[in-house]
Amino acid sequence: MQAMVLNKIGGPLEWTELPDRQPGPGEIRIKVGACGVCRTDLHVLDGELPNPCFPIIPGHEIVGRIDAIGPGVQGLQMHQRVGIPWLGHTCGTCPYCKMQRENLCDHPGFTGFTHDGGFATAAIADARFAFSLGETGTDVSLAPLLCAGLIGWRSLVIAGDGQKLGLYGFGAAAHILAQVARWQGRSVFAFTRPGDGAAQAFARELGAVWAGGSDENPPEQLDAAIIFATAGNLVPTALKSVRKGGRVVCAGIHMSDIPGFPYEILWEERQLLSVANLTRQDGLDFLALAPKVRIVTKTTIYPLRQANQALADLRAGRFKGAAVLQPQ
Repeated sequence: MQAMVLNKIGGPLEWTELPDRQPGPGEIRIKVGACGVCRTDLHVLDGELPNPCFPIIPGHEIVGRIDAIGPGVQGLQMHQRVGIPWLGHTCGTCPYCKMQRENLCDHPGFTGFTHDGGFATAAIADARFAFSLGETGTDVSLAPLLCAGLIGWRSLVIAGDGQKLGLYGFGAAAHILAQVARWQGRSVFAFTRPGDGAAQAFARELGAVWAGGSDENPPEQLDAAIIFATAGNLVPTALKSVRKGGRVVCAGIHMSDIPGFPYEILWEERQLLSVANLTRQDGLDFLALAPKVRIVTKTTIYPLRQANQALADLRAGRFKGAAVLQPQ
């Protein structure tokens, strides 16, 4: 197998030839067809997540076909197309797992962070955390659903049923979530980097009723806002934009420090919430919904060897939607 391997904080990822790996008990091996590039991969690269493991193969939006099955695996078949998400393992015994809140597991494993991910021609995964994807759609079009889509969906559920929804940071997750929200009959207000006219036009193409810079006020108060951008200073900005009793959801796994803000913008029962990881039920719910919504993912394809360029372009915001790596 070949992989783009991260050997130290800051990178770069290095093209590496590795021995073929065999799945152990309860595991499967996937021949990778596509792997999305996520902002969390940048956090791994930059050492912004606790207890990093090196060397590591990043990538946690994996789509591919099973080409080896370890002992004890049930319900999956050879050559079946599956998706592998960020949450790659849970202990099943901690209080959170027992409360059906496995996204908060005390002893989790994460694809592309605590164990090798999908920036490779093959990947090993816990079979219990593989989602069957069926045969509709291409590997490339499905890859962004495995994190951008799933985290966006969990964020939307936590944001509640409000009709006027603000999305701060219009990247991979927001461009998927905007389609879901519009299908549900909600009004989407998109906030981009100040002056990013291309991103604002893209948001309007996807049905946003308003699009502007994150330094602008929406034309009316919002019922809820979801922050996908990693800038902590957007928290008080978003709180100011929501009505009394409104919610602000922080959807990223990492965010810069939130500055101090006056209590009055939180008062009147506004709520500030965060999203952590996902559950397998989130995946089942969202992946069942996606075909009904007819989500169209906007993707930019990079060969696997160009993973460093894809990460750099993501950091700079050089493409619309999501980047996806494809083994050659």
